[in-house]
Amino acid sequence: PILRINKYGPSEVEKIVKRFIDILGSLVLLILTSPIMLSTAIAIKIQDGGDVFYKQIRLSKDGKEFRIIKFRSMVMNAEKNTGAVLAKENDDRITKVGKFIRKTRFDELPQLINILKGEMSFVGPRPERPEIYDEICETMPEFRYRLVVKARLTGYAQIYGKYNTSLRDKLLLDLYYIENWTLGLDIKILILTVVKGFINKNAY
Repeated sequence: PILRINKYGPSEVEKIVKRFIDILGSLVLLILTSPIMLSTAIAIKIQDGGDVFYKQIRLSKDGKEFRIIKFRSMVMNAEKNTGAVLAKENDDRITKVGKFIRKTRFDELPQLINILKGEMSFVGPRPERPEIYDEICETMPEFRYRLVVKARLTGYAQIYGKYNTSLRDKLLLDLYYIENWTLGLDIKILILTVVKGFINKNAY
């Protein structure tokens, strides 16, 4: 999809500011959304008595593995018989509560803990699973360039893409973000996430 990509190189000051925004933002949002998180946890537990949280190995900067934390939106052991597969629209593995928290993005809130720990950032490429990442790289080697930055809660591809946007086009959007990164762009994406990402039914 591309011929080249410039080196992602924010200054040391910009790195400190970006990290400061991640720490302060995640702390504030964890406090503000704590009632929503508690209500979501109770609803999940009442529904089927299963685990409230779903933890899964994902990749972040330089291919470092971490456990992403989300509210469980699928049935327990959803991949027991299928192995690792990408979620799809109208996935029959998604529970009733899961459909609601996915639509409202409440399932993403526990990732604020990942951001606070420094495993993720507010803005960047989608955190992918190692096995799926390897599979994608076999046909799109350029996909590995996404790992020059931390994985994210929201991102350029989420704002400007749709659920049915092709993987190649999502990659192009991610690479555009990486090559054109500024603190101003991060702030713009965060604002658009509130305005568009949590409201637009086409956002993924």
